[in-house]
Amino acid sequence: MADSANQPTSTTPPPGSAARPEETVPPDPAPEAGTVPSHSTGPSGSAASCNHRVTPPDLPGLDHPPRTKLSSVDEELAALARAHGVATWYEDSGDTRVEVDADVVVAVLAQLGVDASTPEAVRAALAVPTPPPATIVLREGELLEGDGTVALEDGGSARLPAVLPLGYHRLGARTVVVAPTRLPPVPRAWGWMLQLYAMRSEQSWGMGDYGDLATTARRSATELGAGVLLVNPVQAISPTHPVERSPYSPSSRRFANPLYLRVTDLEEFHRAPAEVRRAVVAQRPENADLIDYDAVWAAKRAALELLWSDREHDLPEDPDLLDFARFCAIAERHGPDWRHWPADQQDPATATADPERVAFHAWLQTLCERQLADARAAASAMPVGIVHDLPVGVHPGGADTWALRDAFAAGVRVGAPPDAFNQLGQDWNLPPWRPDRLAEQGYEPFRAVLRGVLRHADGIRVDHVAGLWRLWWIPPGEPAKRGTYVHYDADAMLAVLTLEAHRAGAVVVGEDLGTVEDRVTEELHERGALSSAVLWFQRDYDQPGHPLIPPKGWTTSAMASVSTHDLPTLAGFLQAEHVRIRAELGLFEVDPKGEFEAAEAERDQLVELLRQEGVLGDDLLVSFHALLAEAPSVLVLTSPQDAVGETRQPNLPGTVDQYPNWRIPLPGGLDAFLTDPRVRAIAAALRAGRAR
Repeated sequence: MADSANQPTSTTPPPGSAARPEETVPPDPAPEAGTVPSHSTGPSGSAASCNHRVTPPDLPGLDHPPRTKLSSVDEELAALARAHGVATWYEDSGDTRVEVDADVVVAVLAQLGVDASTPEAVRAALAVPTPPPATIVLREGELLEGDGTVALEDGGSARLPAVLPLGYHRLGARTVVVAPTRLPPVPRAWGWMLQLYAMRSEQSWGMGDYGDLATTARRSATELGAGVLLVNPVQAISPTHPVERSPYSPSSRRFANPLYLRVTDLEEFHRAPAEVRRAVVAQRPENADLIDYDAVWAAKRAALELLWSDREHDLPEDPDLLDFARFCAIAERHGPDWRHWPADQQDPATATADPERVAFHAWLQTLCERQLADARAAASAMPVGIVHDLPVGVHPGGADTWALRDAFAAGVRVGAPPDAFNQLGQDWNLPPWRPDRLAEQGYEPFRAVLRGVLRHADGIRVDHVAGLWRLWWIPPGEPAKRGTYVHYDADAMLAVLTLEAHRAGAVVVGEDLGTVEDRVTEELHERGALSSAVLWFQRDYDQPGHPLIPPKGWTTSAMASVSTHDLPTLAGFLQAEHVRIRAELGLFEVDPKGEFEAAEAERDQLVELLRQEGVLGDDLLVSFHALLAEAPSVLVLTSPQDAVGETRQPNLPGTVDQYPNWRIPLPGGLDAFLTDPRVRAIAAALRAGRAR
């Protein structure tokens, strides 16, 4: 997902966030015990005394440049919004300033627990003293000043002032996060961007699975010289019908998706009696023309139940896994959305679930972890390995919002403001984190999400990485265009991300496509994380006509590709399939003739770039990959769909049932893909580019 709105670049954090040493902070009185002169984030009722109040420079959308004077109430409302990181204006994709309606600001503040419904309420809220920061953020080697004793994560302690080790420590009621200054360099490699469900083989049950992931990793490394695989999100679904198709709307980001299990690879299958194995194999669904998630889940669940029946059924000791398994067990009976469950089941404190079903769903997670570990082991010869994708959010009625509801703004939907392509804005129907609650909880919910992905990954790609800085909040009852930005403490979010990646030995890639603040990409690179570069978007927007930038001029600190799952495939673009299908579905408000003409002009520009760079050959698909291979970016990836000439893109934004989103299998299957002569020619071109 790409945030299509734009704001002026700023290097300053939101109010109450982790100020960096280079920022100018007003002088304060002499510190008391536990005082932190900078690096602090978020409000909290801290037990440690601290009289320092960080007042960073204003953020775009939170400041008050010279303008028509507001009424006293408006000025006070703007001040209150600024104090809580809520933008009162933003710049759209055309660099035009857009004022946010006052009632939208009031509604968003209400979702943060701030009453701004009347002028008196606004004044009362402004009069509330700012609590001391809840989370302190440091980089490795920085000195934490003041007095007091820090309880270290390893059980030891340190008297302040002190330089603390990497980790999560406690200073009274506050969390101290010490993160690496920079992640290690990423090895140069090329590889595949996989839609795993599409990568089915003769052994698959209707869709690609964890076994196919292992096969792709092993054979791509040994036969093709690939060094990295990026995999679509494989986070947990609700175990109900209909099955959620989109991998970007999981029930939980902390656990894995059993839909991808290969049942016949399980130890339990091989140990089962012959009659049980026969009964399991009999459940296998056909490989249909389009992936039928409901049929796949029905078959795999029935097979897994057969293997489960002879086991001892123990409940998990991990409280997070127990809560997730409880959710799944209750969802089987009452449906996938806990907001529609009976009242006593909506609260984890009073909910009851069948212990047998809880144990079953916990067991499924054990199986997922085992097969994901096997896939990672299969990629051990790769210089990078398997990179898993982290979606921007979760289903509003899923397992994470049920178990961790205090961390979410449950009534809010995340999206994007209006732009030239989406004039009504975008509503992704995903609830956002509350920045204040994250700080109060030491960012533990975010830590848990990252650990859930990284425990079986060599890297993580963060979808819509700009969301670590700000998210477009749409308050209850409002359309997508009537929202505003809420700012997060990006310094703290990046500290947690880099610390978890460091501990996992993982690379980090941020999806920063679309119109994104410059500081997002700059701060990713500063911390050793990669940004994203896509051929279609690599243009010089400061020049007339926005000419294409040859890959030789792309940044090294990026993961480069031709396209993405939300964009036309290479063959589809060359044939204007993306225009044809949208016209067929009536998705254009104007005559599509102009869209066809624009697509043809862009195609001509790209073919001319091939000619200029000396890589134009008889096969355009191979030629474009030879062009991509010239990029100095440390990671260069392409999709199997681009390599085999598939014209249908995996996902067509703006559609639900009109288009088979996330249901299109790879033509010919996995075995044919790995031996296809064109695929091998493309692999050779990309491999040669890595050697330069």
